[in-house]
Amino acid sequence: MILQTLIPENENFELPVTLPKSYLGKKVYCLFFIEEEAQNIPLSTSSTKKPSDFFGVLNEHEGDKFENQIKKFRNEWDRNG
Repeated sequence: MILQTLIPENENFELPVTLPKSYLGKKVYCLFFIEEEAQNIPLSTSSTKKPSDFFGVLNEHEGDKFENQIKKFRNEWDRNG
């Protein structure tokens, strides 16, 4: 993902963007909005999420890998804390 912030001086302008090679030949979206519009967008569409809302998002292998990574982070945190 690429984020480029600009302040246009005219209605017509050129947007100099260098795309990564992985973007070539693919559909690329450009979205223009002003800062005030972004401040009015709600950060979440739901108020709370429960762990059960994510059931089935990861398969068993991915879940085990993720859990091991979390354990590693917690162990590092405990050593440094």
